[in-house]
Amino acid sequence: MAIIYQNEDVKFPPIKKRITTRWIKDTASSYHKTTGDISYIFCSDEKILEINKQYLDHDYYTDIITFDYSEGDFISGDIFISLDTVKTNSEKFNTDYQEEIYRVIIHGILHLCGINDKGPGEREYMTECENKALEHLKSFQI
Repeated sequence: MAIIYQNEDVKFPPIKKRITTRWIKDTASSYHKTTGDISYIFCSDEKILEINKQYLDHDYYTDIITFDYSEGDFISGDIFISLDTVKTNSEKFNTDYQEEIYRVIIHGILHLCGINDKGPGEREYMTECENKALEHLKSFQI
């Protein structure tokens, strides 16, 4: 069981893999989940649009697509992150690019933990969970 990080058609983002992996496992554990195989694929807008069209029948750009293969309290999945959209969002929301990367990384884990962001009040709860996880990340001195 591993958490792996890959990049496709983009430069690898400025993250520390070991610390990030520990943080992900800690966050999952705080929701009573155990991490299994999780793959992060950092890519471009064009790649994420292709995935969105092919697998979800959506014709738009997004920052993250999470394919959930979890079973019970054992989470696993493939998480595609468009670094182009993450960069655009960091500029739009006036946030640090690296912090925005970490926010999206943990957003995918929170989805695997069963937290949604489409229904009434769900987006606010998701943001609250992301903020809590980002605060915990600071304890790792990134």
